[in-house]
Amino acid sequence: MDIKTASALRRLRLVSAPEAVSFLLLLVCSVLKRTTEFNAVPVMGAIHGLLFVLYVLFWADAWNRTKWSLGTAAFYFVMSVLPTGGFFADKRLKREAEDAVIATRARKEGVVGA
Repeated sequence: MDIKTASALRRLRLVSAPEAVSFLLLLVCSVLKRTTEFNAVPVMGAIHGLLFVLYVLFWADAWNRTKWSLGTAAFYFVMSVLPTGGFFADKRLKREAEDAVIATRARKEGVVGA
């Protein structure tokens, strides 16, 4: 894995968990708006919107660089529209990045089957 691909995956990982947290907070704010006088939906909506746009941009960049299959790319996109999906995306991206590092090291050392 080259450095640009690793960077694209890292950026996607960095935004996936905050995007999931902002989605959950937006849902809480929506409930509070309808049950109390507290209305933080405009603020949380803007924050979540920004994080969602960043997630989609970073997802598209990662898909382009990693050459994911359509199924893998669709999985990561669907994770962006589920309230806790960003946490699952982060976990899977971490595992994918670790596997890539192991494979790269094995190739450099000339290990057969890598």
